[in-house]
Amino acid sequence: MQNKATARRRSAWAPMVGAAALVLLTPSAARAEGKGDIRVVSAVVDGGTNVLVGTEKTINFPIAITITDNSGVKGLSHASTFNRTTGHGFIDWTGTTCQKKTSTTSVCTATMTVVPAWIGGYSDSDQNNDAGYWTVNATVKANDGDYWISDNIAQYKLKRASKLTTDAAPEPVAKGGTVTVTGKLSRANWEDLKYHGFAGQSVQLQFKKAASSTYSTVKTVKTNSTGLLSTKVTATSAGTWRWYFPGTTTTAQIVSGGDSVALK
Repeated sequence: MQNKATARRRSAWAPMVGAAALVLLTPSAARAEGKGDIRVVSAVVDGGTNVLVGTEKTINFPIAITITDNSGVKGLSHASTFNRTTGHGFIDWTGTTCQKKTSTTSVCTATMTVVPAWIGGYSDSDQNNDAGYWTVNATVKANDGDYWISDNIAQYKLKRASKLTTDAAPEPVAKGGTVTVTGKLSRANWEDLKYHGFAGQSVQLQFKKAASSTYSTVKTVKTNSTGLLSTKVTATSAGTWRWYFPGTTTTAQIVSGGDSVALK
């Protein structure tokens, strides 16, 4: 009996095999084959947001696929997703629900699941390289036997989760005195399931005056070789300091918790 890791390695490559067998029928990016008038009208991944994966928590996210056929929609018989560049995929299709909208149109929602502990078993390459742009394939069926196999029906970003800390000192500080604000930016490593410092990244230092609800950016600082941040600022008023990382194609944006500094 094959183990889970082996099974998932095989299922990870299945989308590539299927995609290679499809025939280009239109000038669009999507490739498809099938019969009849059933079609995928649209597909939305996780409500249009990025999918973020860390090192421990199992992630479930939906792909809502709108399907139409003159006889009515029978359902979704296959869904898969994989990285557009590497062709790797470590996300499992774990369930589907369909909601009939009209006599000819239904929305079938595929639940996709990522278990971080299993990611390393999908291939021998560094799975961190699979963060970035992903694509979706699906096979849909109609009540009259029509079917359609569609490639590239949706695109989205799968990102490595991130962490960001802040520490401002001294507390309290004399007005006009110097505050040192430090922190660390790290991101999930899908190979060893730990967070490692993210080097060479531009992170914004932000400040909110006491009694205010609005942060403003004071300066931008780059992380060092281990993801650490450090800068000095002049204390002109009491308030709260925090760091903001806007994210990259492969790594999630994040805002640290705030650290308040009072004046003496």
